[in-house]
Order: sequence, then structure tokens, then C-alpha cells
Amino acid sequence: MSDKKVIAVVGATGAQGNGLARAILNDPDSPFTVRALTRDAHSEKARALAALGAEVVEADVNDVESLKQAFACAYGAFCVTFFWDHFSPEQELAQARAQAEAARHAGVQHVIWSTLEDTRKYVPLDDDRMPTLMGRYKVPHFDAKGEADAFFKELGVPTTFLLTSFYWDNFIQFGMGPKKGADGTLTITLPLGDQKLASIAAEDIGKCAYGIFRKGGEYIGHTVGIAGAHLTCHDMAAMMGRALGQEVTCNSVPPDVFRTFGFPGAEDLGNMFQFNRDFSAECCAARPLDVTRELNPELQSFDEWLAVNKERIPIA
Repeated sequence: MSDKKVIAVVGATGAQGNGLARAILNDPDSPFTVRALTRDAHSEKARALAALGAEVVEADVNDVESLKQAFACAYGAFCVTFFWDHFSPEQELAQARAQAEAARHAGVQHVIWSTLEDTRKYVPLDDDRMPTLMGRYKVPHFDAKGEADAFFKELGVPTTFLLTSFYWDNFIQFGMGPKKGADGTLTITLPLGDQKLASIAAEDIGKCAYGIFRKGGEYIGHTVGIAGAHLTCHDMAAMMGRALGQEVTCNSVPPDVFRTFGFPGAEDLGNMFQFNRDFSAECCAARPLDVTRELNPELQSFDEWLAVNKERIPIA
């Protein structure tokens, strides 16, 4: 029998959870072992984790009883929600509450909750600088996570609140990669003006979470913000251009134009970028690079991430 402590990882086949699971499994000296929670234990990613030594269990974040079973006897749990699966902040709130209740029921000693700002604390609903969406949100996929912080606090769950950042992986998987214009010029479109955006490689979020678990209870009750870099759209375009070997420019459209682009979530993302633009100093200060690197000494820069991933970035 192993004397290693069990970390239950919600969304272990997703971007953040998979990074944490692999960080633990790839460390031969880790004091932890992984219980990988996933909707499909037979998926390719789940089988890959099992091959590395993870205990893979099926669990449903919409079913608190399945989470209670999955969290049983675990020392720690990484909790995360999946807004882009359903585009419903109410469902995201329900998923977060279910995880908090399951963690309390199981007596989990350390939860890391992957969260974001509740932007309504910065831009109230009656503030017309930014449109209100779905009746009660400014940035639904931020606000629901920020609102859900209260569930963990009210239930007395020993929690570290992990404030995450924009994924560079969005340039690969979210349709944000460079687009080729009529003249052949490549352009990325981010409504940030000349303001900096806190951003990171998705796998590094998981590695930072591992760093927090390694520190024991040091960060319980605290919010820890992480980022791999603070970059403007023009910074990212220039760096991407160097990696791709051709010029990439930045099209910094106004947020109200971005909101009209018509793809699912365009209004939400338009508001998100406006929040990051208008409160760039606050968002970057909340995500200090030195703290991030202390938690994850292998933290990638954008240049380093591009060197590994440039061939995966689709060019439309």
C-alpha cells in the first residue's frame, strides 16, 4: 500500500486538471498520488493517465453524490468548472456548489478552487460602460466562478483560491489564431488597446496547483494569482510572428465590435477583454510572475511555449 496522499483531480482530462495530474505523476518524488475524475474513464486521455499510474474514476460534476464518492478519503482536491461546455453560469454555479459540498462531506484537507474575478465588483450591473449579459452578469464565465468562491468559504472548506489567466492554448483551440487577410498578412484580433493581458500556458496552471499542494497549508484561505507573462496584443503578435517566420500584426478592435462577431460566446469574450483592458493594472498585479515561478520553476515564457506549439496554431 502506498503512503502517498490522494489528490482528487476534477476534469483530469481537461486543460488545467490534466496539467496537475501529469505534474504529480511525472514527479517520482511526489508525496501525492492522483485520482483522476473524468466523465469517460475509457477516453484516450483517461487511459493515458491510467498508464502513468493514476486511479481513474468516473464522476459527474452535476451529481454531488458521485463527487462525494470520488472525493472519499482524498487528502486534496482540485476543483474546476466547465462553462464552455454549456455556456450557463447557473450550471457552473451548481457545479461549484456540488464540489464544495462534496469536499466538506469527504473531509478534504486542502481544496484548490480554480476561479476568476467577479467583474461585477468592478463594473456594477447598472454601469453601461459594458453591456449586462443574461440579465445578471457582465462577464458570465468570470462572474460565476467569482461568485462561487463564497460556497467554499461558507461551508468551511479549507481552500486556496487559484486565480487563473488567459490560456495561450486559445490560439490553438478557441479560434483565436492568426487570420490571413486579402494581402496575405496574418493578424490576431484582441480588443485590448495597448494594455497588457495576464496570460499563461494551460499546463502551467496545473503545475502551479501542484506547487500549492506541495506547500501544504501555506496558501489555505488565500487567493493566489498566476500568469506566465503580462503582454500586449502587439507583444504577442510580434512574438508569434518571429516563431512562425512571417509577420503577424495585432488588430485591436474596440470591444463593442468584438461583441458583434457572432460566434458562440462573442459577447462574453468581448466583455472579458474589455475588463482585462480597463483593469489591466489590477489584473496583472493580482497575478505576479515571481510568485507563479516560485510555485512552478518550469514556468514557460510565451516565446518558449511558441517554440513547442507553433505548428499546432491553425492559420485561417
